[in-house]
Amino acid sequence: MSDYQNNPPPPPAGANTSDDNSLAMLVHLSGIFFSFIVPLIVWLINKDKPEKAFLNENSKEALNFQITLLIAYFVSGVLMVVLIGFLTYAVAWIACVVFAIIAGLAANKGETYRYPVALRLIK
Repeated sequence: MSDYQNNPPPPPAGANTSDDNSLAMLVHLSGIFFSFIVPLIVWLINKDKPEKAFLNENSKEALNFQITLLIAYFVSGVLMVVLIGFLTYAVAWIACVVFAIIAGLAANKGETYRYPVALRLIK
């Protein structure tokens, strides 16, 4: 056997691995249950690794969206005094679920998803 068959060449620098796609999907979906914790951890671990650029971009995007949701949940909590907060909380939670699933599916295909209603606090 040739050396090429035993040791295939590494993927091109811009290529995403299947593991990165799967982990990026999990980062987005984890926001439904764990809020900003998982995206923050993944971003902090991979922010200085140029070979993890795809995972870094997805974790930053998920982190920005989860921080935006935390602000929305806080405002909803304050507005619960006048009852409208219950509605705004439900809308924020539904947006979290829907957008996280859309972003997770896009990340699994190797695409970077931009949340339409996220504050870009982490650059």
